[in-house]
Amino acid sequence: MRIATWNVNSVTARLPRLLDWLGTVEPDVLCLQELKVAADAFPIDEVGALGYEVAAHATGRWNGVAVLSRVGLVDPQLGLLDEPGYQPEDSMFEATEPRAVGVTCGGLRVWSVYVPNGREPTHPHYQYKLRWLAALNATVAAELPAHERFAVLGDFNIAPTDADVWNRALFEGSTHVTEPERAALASLRDLGLTDVPARALKYDTPYTYWDYRAGRFHKNEGMRIDLAYASAAVADEVTDAYVDRDARKGTGPSDHAPVVVDLRD
Repeated sequence: MRIATWNVNSVTARLPRLLDWLGTVEPDVLCLQELKVAADAFPIDEVGALGYEVAAHATGRWNGVAVLSRVGLVDPQLGLLDEPGYQPEDSMFEATEPRAVGVTCGGLRVWSVYVPNGREPTHPHYQYKLRWLAALNATVAAELPAHERFAVLGDFNIAPTDADVWNRALFEGSTHVTEPERAALASLRDLGLTDVPARALKYDTPYTYWDYRAGRFHKNEGMRIDLAYASAAVADEVTDAYVDRDARKGTGPSDHAPVVVDLRD
């Protein structure tokens, strides 16, 4: 089985690239983030022509997640347990955002997650991010005992270690590298999940995200924030894992590259 995750940064804008990538790489399960479309606008027919079923949790605008599967798709769950909401500065109301969807595909329970960015440590969005991560932790704790084969994949918006950013000093006082965020990842590991290491196709650092600005990609000034966390049973099945840097090349790419994980049948 081949599973993968990709922050596609608009499934509409990236649809030709997505379809080409699916036809070339042929993952059995693909977790997508940052769809930027409503669920009823997801290109189900186009990916269906390649043999994929879809579970999408999306309302348009900036968020949205999905799981594509060609090995079955059952028991979908939209959102986390007791998922917190966020109240934007221009709104009087707090609302949950479509950032997590869980499904079972070919005996593997998989979650596609798009962790809030946090913006900056003094911003209310940062506290929302920590609350959201606590809800993810609680959801994993509730589900993991019932699913030996379990994985959480997605854009975590957290660099697990200083080695996962191209220049740690430039991130001082910024999100993605703070101790509370990294502690949330440690909590997932304490529950029994493993950060599956992916190899780089070029250079010696498996970065998964490069800012569009300042030629970051070509200078390999990136971050490893797209992660695959797996239960012990799934981690033991891993035969290879890599960051598909080639998918970040060319005209009109996402600013993220897919992470691909191969498992023994």
